[in-house]
Amino acid sequence: MARPSAVPAEEKARMVLSILAGEVTVATAARRAKVSEQSVGNWKRQFLVAGRTGLSAGKSGPATREAQLEAEIADLTQALGEAHLAAQVWKKSAEGRSDPSRTSR
Repeated sequence: MARPSAVPAEEKARMVLSILAGEVTVATAARRAKVSEQSVGNWKRQFLVAGRTGLSAGKSGPATREAQLEAEIADLTQALGEAHLAAQVWKKSAEGRSDPSRTSR
């Protein structure tokens, strides 16, 4: 199990952005943060992958989730309507059986 990072996410992002801007090298950033160069390289890779994922999702990400939720709402609304209708039928059926003024012919 990996131990938790001593460097906050905001600091990691600042370091990665400094590296990408060419302000510092990976080695310098690692030395300042007192971590290995491999750790800084991993942060850089994770940062770039997450950014790429965010850009590739574009506007379709939230819209896709929204469409999924709307479809689920439609399904649940239909199921609720069907359950309500079934309850009404049962209620009418029960009223007919318990009403002594109604006779079978």
